Amino acid sequence: MITFLVSLLILILGYVWYSRIIERIFGISKHTQTPAYTKTDGVDYVPMHWSKTLLIQFLNIAGLGPIFGAIAGAMWGPVVFIWIVLGCVFAGAVHDYLSGMISLKQQGASIPEIIGMYLGNPVKQGMRVFTVFLMIVVGAVFIVGPAKILFGIAGGAISMNIWITIIFVYYILAAILPIQAIIGKLYPFFGIVLICMAFAILFGLWYYGYSIPELQWHNCRNMHNNPEQFPIFPMLFVTVACGAISGFHATQSPLMARCITNETEGRRVFYGAMIIEGIVAVIWAAIGMSFFGGVSQLQAVMNEHGGNAAWVVDTMSKTMLGKFGAIMVLLGVVFAPITSGDTAFRSARLIISDIFSIPQKMKYRILVSIPIFSVGFVLSQIDFSIIWRYMAWANQTLAAVVLWAITSYLYTHSKYYWITFIPALFMTTVCCVYIFVAPEGFYISMNIGIIAGLSVTAIVLFLFIRYILKKSRNNSHVFHTE
Repeated sequence: MITFLVSLLILILGYVWYSRIIERIFGISKHTQTPAYTKTDGVDYVPMHWSKTLLIQFLNIAGLGPIFGAIAGAMWGPVVFIWIVLGCVFAGAVHDYLSGMISLKQQGASIPEIIGMYLGNPVKQGMRVFTVFLMIVVGAVFIVGPAKILFGIAGGAISMNIWITIIFVYYILAAILPIQAIIGKLYPFFGIVLICMAFAILFGLWYYGYSIPELQWHNCRNMHNNPEQFPIFPMLFVTVACGAISGFHATQSPLMARCITNETEGRRVFYGAMIIEGIVAVIWAAIGMSFFGGVSQLQAVMNEHGGNAAWVVDTMSKTMLGKFGAIMVLLGVVFAPITSGDTAFRSARLIISDIFSIPQKMKYRILVSIPIFSVGFVLSQIDFSIIWRYMAWANQTLAAVVLWAITSYLYTHSKYYWITFIPALFMTTVCCVYIFVAPEGFYISMNIGIIAGLSVTAIVLFLFIRYILKKSRNNSHVFHTE
């Protein structure tokens, strides 16, 4: 319990202390008008109170990640606490805050456009395609996951395809209607529900006296039942994304950058939402390691049920919270990913609209959405586990690229860039090594994979340094300044 409590304390202190340092480095002005006012359109640019944007941002970035990912990460043992806490405070929350605030400074620009501003046009063109595809994949994942849970709750009385169709219809409405029509009204409520669900589980941890493994010398190691195939590095850092760092978050931050009414709200909305997600992830990782009696018991249950974290969450909630738990599962574990899925599709629509300068009249929103949802529906028919694995790597790759773009922004504006340079270097190494050693990648030996991954990382670093030095020598910015 000590490790668990210390983890929660560090996350809170991260917000109280480190977020203020990041805010000072970035530099804000409480007198500058935000895009919510300068570009108000009643569709995407809509002024909202900071408490509402905070809850929407949290719900958008959460989904299944801090629950399912944390439970999967718990199979490595207490070392998962280290990654969630340090990753969240020094990488994930910094990534979310700065990507959101740069978008705000750039009048709500989508993340591929921001990447292009600070890493150049060739990177922008590649990331436009990559990010739109990732958004569609995320949307597809967040169709299949909730549909599976609803299928189980209904006892199979309603087929999976019908549940998928129902969720799809909702997605279409939420993606094309003005942001205040559905998202602005319902999502703050569901954000509160997801937080209450986590704290209800926390109460159950205390009430039933579950023993949470401590991070001690003897178990500060890989406790996975297949450590050779699932080494801590890089597998843990890709498995646990939401709750630590996630590139998907950078695609969601511009949605709220278009609704924030003052730059001073950014720290609460962007950094704060990520810290809340980190707390949720720590809670679920803790219950994952303790509910069934230990890490090895969790692995046995996960193996028995084919890695179905939804079944684990359902069992935990109902056992600890009874009928209340069943309601929490329905509202939290079902609606949270649905609300992330629809904003993923909404982000894809906005990115495509930004690329082609398409006006946001209803007929154009519908025309842009048709091919997006068509591809998403096709992907929803593919094996869920396959989609999830590739999405996890693509998600962290986007996080690495966004961190490099933010580093370029900080360097260009003579700000302390090391706060993102180090996380960018680390995440690039994680992603490069992962694609070499993972079963869905090249699946080569770990020793060779590390050498290959480090080599690619060195090339990326060289290209990045050459790019920013060239721009400095020319004393000319291809970037959009504030």
